[in-house]
Formats: sequence, structure tokens, C-alpha cells
Amino acid sequence: MRFEIMRLDDIDGTPVDTTVVDAASVKQIVQQAAAIGQRLWIRPAESPAS
Repeated sequence: MRFEIMRLDDIDGTPVDTTVVDAASVKQIVQQAAAIGQRLWIRPAESPAS
């Protein structure tokens, strides 16, 4: 499963940067963000239409 991770602006919470990663990478990204106080929004990535 893949997830879309959006880094949020510290002031107004708008998405600043977006990346799509596999489930194995989510934990590492969350830990890095927590270490520096970065806000994230994580949701399942949409599957491409077949």
C-alpha cells in the first residue's frame, strides 16, 4: 500500500510539499518529522485508474 504524505506549513497548515511512499517508509518519515516538530498529513494514496 502507498501513502501520500504532505508536509504542512507551520503558520496556516496548508500543504507545502507532497510525496508518495510505500508503507515501509512511513514510520521513518514520521519519526524524522517528530524529531524536528514538523506537521504532516498522511492519507492512503489514490490508485491510478486501470
